[in-house]
Amino acid sequence: MQDGLGTRECDGITLRDLEAADLPVLFAQQSNSEACRMAAVHPREWEAFHAHWESACHNPTVITKAILERGTLVGQISFFNVSGVDYVGYWIAREHWGRGIATSALAQLLELVTTRPIRARVARNNTASIRVLERNGFTLIGHEWSPGDERYVACEEAILMLS
Repeated sequence: MQDGLGTRECDGITLRDLEAADLPVLFAQQSNSEACRMAAVHPREWEAFHAHWESACHNPTVITKAILERGTLVGQISFFNVSGVDYVGYWIAREHWGRGIATSALAQLLELVTTRPIRARVARNNTASIRVLERNGFTLIGHEWSPGDERYVACEEAILMLS
């Protein structure tokens, strides 16, 4: 999606509009078994993955950004609405975990998106992602059991909100 907000950079982490050429790299990243376990998701097949991102990138209400570390594509971050509730979501390639990339990318996205409140849903055992959200001002507002489906693994989710 071209949102007119351009490219942002902080601490070597750059956000830019997601491009079709990014999809094969992001597809490989979302296929990592350890990352899927942490996120409590089943990896998508190429067709479903491609359809999801094509739809998101062409939806004017969704903001999709590629996350680059010193020019290397390391993940994606997005702002979207589900049933009238605004959410953020992000994915960092496994080999880039633990370096503050998600924290920086989320801070940059929150500068672009001034809508509040914003929520995030995270598998309760994904403490690293919960910390990313808390470092950006999100607070835990509860837990909810998610029964799972073809995309999501059944798990308890932490629900966080930024007011």
